[in-house]
Amino acid sequence: MPALALAGIDKRFGGVHANRAIDLSVAKGSIHGIVGENGAGKSTLMGIVYGYYRPDGGTISVDGAAVDIASPQDAIRAGIGMVHQHFMLVETFTVLENVLLGAEGGALLAAGEAAAREGLTKLMADYSLEVDLDAKVADLDVGAQQRVEILKALYRGARILILDEPTAVLTPQEAERLFDLLARWRDQGRTVLLITHKLKEILAITDRVTVMRQGAVVATKATASTSQEELAELMVGRRVLLRVARTEAKPGAEVLRAENLRHVDPRGVERLRGVSFSVRAGEIVGIAGVAGNGQSELLEALAGLRTLAGGHVFYKGEPLCAPGHAHACKAARVARIAHVPEDRLRMGLVVGYAASESAILGYHDDPELGSGPLLSGRAATERTRRLMETYDVRPPLPAQRSGDFSGGNQQKIVLGREIDRDPDLLIVGQPTRGVDIGAIEFIHRRLVSLRDAGKAILLVSCELDEILGLADRILVMFDGRIVGELSREEADERRLGLLMAGSLPAAAE
Repeated sequence: MPALALAGIDKRFGGVHANRAIDLSVAKGSIHGIVGENGAGKSTLMGIVYGYYRPDGGTISVDGAAVDIASPQDAIRAGIGMVHQHFMLVETFTVLENVLLGAEGGALLAAGEAAAREGLTKLMADYSLEVDLDAKVADLDVGAQQRVEILKALYRGARILILDEPTAVLTPQEAERLFDLLARWRDQGRTVLLITHKLKEILAITDRVTVMRQGAVVATKATASTSQEELAELMVGRRVLLRVARTEAKPGAEVLRAENLRHVDPRGVERLRGVSFSVRAGEIVGIAGVAGNGQSELLEALAGLRTLAGGHVFYKGEPLCAPGHAHACKAARVARIAHVPEDRLRMGLVVGYAASESAILGYHDDPELGSGPLLSGRAATERTRRLMETYDVRPPLPAQRSGDFSGGNQQKIVLGREIDRDPDLLIVGQPTRGVDIGAIEFIHRRLVSLRDAGKAILLVSCELDEILGLADRILVMFDGRIVGELSREEADERRLGLLMAGSLPAAAE
């Protein structure tokens, strides 16, 4: 009897048919992968299983019994837990307070806290999920925050655990530790649904994998009988290059030079501690590191969004407008510096705006878009329509709300907006986070073609495969510092992973 069975699940959002009569059976005591392009319907389907959406048709069964899941509380009662890609934690709360939130056990919190502390201590021992229950979540690294999310699900009695892109912000060593935990979970008869774009992980950890395309299930395979190439072709409907073809870089003149950059955040924490490096025309310099080690602050400072406490930035040999200055962002754009932020929802788009409005952010004073304070809606729409065609944004609807596009298509809108300006320097953060295999191929080709056209690219990514596949030189950041620089030939996952974790003696060895 399957742990989870879906029959005929159907869901529409207006004119978008997100799920099309989906049948899915997940065996008890298994790890079941779900893959598909952005917009294939994976998130909608998992949202239905976890009670975020009500299906228009179909049934859900858990352990052979039909269940009506109208809310996440219903899902939790049915034994279903979910760990989201973007953690659902209150950063100012302690670990214990986050676990208790919504499961306090009555008006008297002291008794609930004592019981929770005892139960969590046992769970941490059973599953090697060590974390300080009294630590503030804001003070934890991302690996520890993920352990808190898993503890939340376990504490609520989850027998079926949904994981959405669980390794997006983990080092290779942390990802390996997570997979060991999932294997133990499976061996105890529990069930895992793993949603990821990393086909290598699917092949490494799952028992079966379901492929979705355009809202429908197109195949379910035993993992041992398939390959990355077959899964990629099933996802996209055509053959996909899993590694972009590229020639050796031919670096030219220095375009960007950073000297001893320091940044202190509003809480007084030093996030950049004397960062120095350079980027030349015709090369991609990659910065690897676990999220939270200063990469975000570095990119935002270079783009003019954060004030530096010390150091200097030079662009083509001239001092760049002081980061954090009121006109720094505009000066960077005038100088042909483009910035693709790490967080497209917080900084790249305005989710309530139409795509035609998000596609001109930062460039709204271009003469072709109007004169004076007046914008031409028609010109913005036409520019967006052209970008959507060039960058294969689906659906190609400039009037559609930015927040209604899938994550991959949102990313294409941001990339198209920045690359379309033919920048001399592109500062890009996490270009393929949460993006499907077809879009990854497209984005990687674009970045390599920019490099080959003589542009300088500074790339920050948590994806080691991406760094290894694209970068001509690799810098590693840990605790606000650059702790290593490797050539393309010197770098491998083990060495990068050790540097990313701050294991300098082991890395040197």
